[in-house]
Amino acid sequence: MKPTRLFDCIDYQLAQGAKEDMLAAKEEGGIWRKYSTREVRETVDKFSAGLLHMQIGPNDMSIEGRDKIAVISNNRPEWILLDLAVQQIGAVLTPIYPTISVNELEFVLNDAAVKLVFVSDIDLYEKVQSIREKTPSVKAVFTFNPIQQALHWKDILSKGTEEDMEKMRGIRDSIGYEDLCTIIYTSGTTGTPKGVMLSHKNILSNVMNVEEVFRPIVTSRNDRSLSFLPLNHIFERMVSYIYMFYGCSIYYAESLDKIGDNLKEVQPTVFATVPRLLEKVYDRIIAKGSELTGLKKKLFFWAVDIGNRFEVDKDQGWWYRFQLALANKLIFSKWREGLGGKVKAIVTGAAACQVRLLRIFTAGQIVIMEGYGLTETSPVITVNRFDEKGRRFGSVGPLISGVEVKLMPDGEICCKGDNVMMGYYKQPQLTAEVLTEDGWFHTGDIGVWQEGKFLKITDRKKEIFKTSGGKYVAPQPIENKMKESAFIEQMMVVGAEQKFAGALIVPALPKLLEWAGQQQMNTADPEALLQDPRVIELYKTIVEGYNQDFNHVEQIKKFELINGEWTIDGGELTPTLKLKRKVIMEKYKDAVARIYA
Repeated sequence: MKPTRLFDCIDYQLAQGAKEDMLAAKEEGGIWRKYSTREVRETVDKFSAGLLHMQIGPNDMSIEGRDKIAVISNNRPEWILLDLAVQQIGAVLTPIYPTISVNELEFVLNDAAVKLVFVSDIDLYEKVQSIREKTPSVKAVFTFNPIQQALHWKDILSKGTEEDMEKMRGIRDSIGYEDLCTIIYTSGTTGTPKGVMLSHKNILSNVMNVEEVFRPIVTSRNDRSLSFLPLNHIFERMVSYIYMFYGCSIYYAESLDKIGDNLKEVQPTVFATVPRLLEKVYDRIIAKGSELTGLKKKLFFWAVDIGNRFEVDKDQGWWYRFQLALANKLIFSKWREGLGGKVKAIVTGAAACQVRLLRIFTAGQIVIMEGYGLTETSPVITVNRFDEKGRRFGSVGPLISGVEVKLMPDGEICCKGDNVMMGYYKQPQLTAEVLTEDGWFHTGDIGVWQEGKFLKITDRKKEIFKTSGGKYVAPQPIENKMKESAFIEQMMVVGAEQKFAGALIVPALPKLLEWAGQQQMNTADPEALLQDPRVIELYKTIVEGYNQDFNHVEQIKKFELINGEWTIDGGELTPTLKLKRKVIMEKYKDAVARIYA
């Protein structure tokens, strides 16, 4: 049976061998509630019939005519159940980030003319209710958590009649490979959200074309994954369909704070993440190592030093192999235990991962497969393989099957394949700007080939800036390199139309406070601490050390230390943790002005 729609994953899994835990999440009492493949089939069908009973469906089957359903929720089984139920009746799911601003939420609900909204909790329910008067298309808001006075999603399950069920089967059979499946509004680092239209073909071709990547990892019906990256981002959603088609159970993390506990409970084989979270995991491990004393501390940092020298697909000699085996037995085995003890691979994307993290985790037998793609490409274009010969540190790996890439004269990456979006919803002009008539999508990213097959991303086309001297500066490589310092939490390079490159630096406060304490400095007021000449001198030394890796134009000449981490809630980061450069420039314009005063 060759699947042609995403929702075919249920029948596909039933045919391959039903699972007792297709999906699982913690419910009241802290017990893992498991949904079997058969229960998922039954619930999704009832859900679909109930939605049809409420007059939600494909209407005339046109893109504009199909009813749009929004979901604003944390990751949970209900999210996927809703996704599958909406697909089966030819309606269109429009996922929205829970952290979205009220203004953007209003824009998306109106732009897509959303009929129903599903939210997880009372905060999101109230957020939607606060703009109900301004969103006339919304007929009802349902919640996943039971909330007084609110409509509950389970109420829909009992609405459908046998007639609705029959109608659902007819619609389900009529849905084709090229039909619209979802509209995902990209948060974007600039401007108004754009609705990316993805068909079953777009996402399903991606799911099937990464089989060679995932088959060495998901080898047993007992394999589990842990899901915590937002499902409304195409990366986690597409990976979820990989798990469902390949028979890997999906367990949903309770929250970002509980990931550590959930990893130990679930013992996943694989999970997807973003580099920012890997950085935090690594920093916590190193902080714990720093608390050790005597021989234990020496052993810990000896192992870290061994790990930092690791090279992929390269024989480093018997003595190095012996030391690495010892480091794995004594130290890195505990790192693996912290991730549940059974992790074969971690897939990362959405931003560049620091090479030092790739190096040390891989040395510790935790394979990190960095990949590359965009919402518009459903998303995977390239990914590093599980096998060492298909992996290179600092690259985003070789192409996946069914996808073509060509580099333009300026280095811009263009992509072609079944995974390339249908276009931007109601935005033909914007679509024409990025998608050529013969199907080439302009990614806006700059890249180079290494060894003829490994793609390396060097920067975002829009983020490269020119100094007043006419020289180009690519900020991302500089930021990624300097963030290797334990003292630098976040950083943004500035300098467009200025004489030199400068930087806004958010210090890693715990590390800085530890250092300041050793210098007998007053650590009670972090704001005052950042003005202390000794602290400024410390960061000057760090920056000058890393400047050696860059040419004269790229070197950071002056910087400002910023008190307070950049966050999604603060508006400085996108939901995939990329810097919103325009927002940061505006918010810290006084600091930037001081750099160039």
